[in-house]
Amino acid sequence: MGKRDDLIAKYADDLKNKCGMEPDMALLTKVTIGCGPAIYNDDASTVAGSQASELETVKTNFLMKKLGLPDGPNLMEGINSVIEVYGKSERNKYRAVVYYMLTKHFGKEAVYS
Repeated sequence: MGKRDDLIAKYADDLKNKCGMEPDMALLTKVTIGCGPAIYNDDASTVAGSQASELETVKTNFLMKKLGLPDGPNLMEGINSVIEVYGKSERNKYRAVVYYMLTKHFGKEAVYS
């Protein structure tokens, strides 16, 4: 197993144990690959759930550009609900896990097929 496979296993563990979800491994793998080299950088691999600027970046770059969702209050509501599920007190909110949950939340799995 390579480093990416190890990270995907860690993300799947977070989804199961911290978010109470059974991960779709094929989708999780595609979302992780879609994050690119950011997953290997300690700072870029996580989402700062309490920073408004960070959440705005997730909204613009992921939800609107990658998933093709139109701007609206529902996008930030979706982000906030995902952060809530992951656990506000959880220090390391992995970007791939947040993106995976957002993809599921908005029913945009087809973007990765």
